[in-house]
Amino acid sequence: MDNVAIKSGKEEMDIKAIHKFLNEESYWAKGISFEFVNRSLDNSFCVGAFSDGRQIGFARLITDYYTFGWLADVYVLPEHRGKGVSKKLLSFIFDQPWTRRLRRTMLNTSDGHGLYRQFGFKELAHPAYVMEIHQPNAHIDHKE
Repeated sequence: MDNVAIKSGKEEMDIKAIHKFLNEESYWAKGISFEFVNRSLDNSFCVGAFSDGRQIGFARLITDYYTFGWLADVYVLPEHRGKGVSKKLLSFIFDQPWTRRLRRTMLNTSDGHGLYRQFGFKELAHPAYVMEIHQPNAHIDHKE
């Protein structure tokens, strides 16, 4: 993990690599278009993990930078998992001075509960308070 560099900002990201992973390997965004990925990064705090100049991991926080953040699209390429890369990505995000003042940071995950608990995430205190409009195929069905 010592050779892993963390960079932030959309301009530092390999958007083609991010799209490839989300489109082909993620369970949450299969079939997503490059345009959807590219535009979604415009309004996010983007963080990437790089090894030998190649992007091997990614995370983004959709945020107003003051009160709320939604952690999304967190991944590490399979051959780099189990080496602390995801912890390095999340530590970078949560070490930002502005993330400490966020009143609420949320995420969805089907398999990363153990990782996220290490950063203070818990199940909802009042699940009945949370509502959603869920359109899981919006990235496939949407036409601009």
